[in-house]
Amino acid sequence: MSVKVETEHVLDTLGMFCPIPIAYTKREMDQLDKGEILEVLADDPAALDDLTDWARRAGHEVVHWDRAGDEVHVFIRKLAT
Repeated sequence: MSVKVETEHVLDTLGMFCPIPIAYTKREMDQLDKGEILEVLADDPAALDDLTDWARRAGHEVVHWDRAGDEVHVFIRKLAT
């Protein structure tokens, strides 16, 4: 079953490796209003673990993630201000 998460904010970090996806995600999240969702596209093998760990530590919520081949899509809701 496919889950559709509505977001107007997409960050493409394909081809980038740690720590760049985390740094760019933090920068983008800082620009969002509380409650908005950012979709992060990544292909770094560690991206899913790195992004979910970072989101938890930063006080945000990973609402969904999926993997398509080497790509991962992580949807993060801004909860912290």
